[in-house]
Amino acid sequence: MSAADVLTLLVRAKATVAVAESLTGGLLGATLSAPPGASAAFAGGVIVYATELKARLLGVPAGLLAREGAVHPEVAEAMATGVRKLTGADYGLAVTGVAGPDPQDGKPVGTVYLALTGPGDRVHHRDLRLGGSRERIRQDTCKEALDLLLGVLEVNLGEHSG
Repeated sequence: MSAADVLTLLVRAKATVAVAESLTGGLLGATLSAPPGASAAFAGGVIVYATELKARLLGVPAGLLAREGAVHPEVAEAMATGVRKLTGADYGLAVTGVAGPDPQDGKPVGTVYLALTGPGDRVHHRDLRLGGSRERIRQDTCKEALDLLLGVLEVNLGEHSG
């Protein structure tokens, strides 16, 4: 599974994706934009490292952020919804979590939440507990995010072809 595989399926589905990134700091967008022809399916992304930017740029409810902090599955979902709305992409893919070295919002290092929103406003989540170095957690988060998107695309294309 690679970014090229994901992009191929997006093109086949005549769909686009945009990303909202916190702990990966642009790594997911860089990964999706690396293959030749990526612009056919990758709309772009927003890096919202600071918690207040999640609210201001993506519309994550301030009350949710105040209550749960930035590392929460509902925050990931709101980020995915927000980036999809902001860009007009068919899919919004968001990542938030703790890469380390210190815990955040009471969550241990390696806590990661992914959310994918798509056609029909369906939401898909993946909650992770990753180990290793800060860089390993960031890389594994990108791999997991691409895997989530790939799985949803495979199901959606299967539904449409059968």
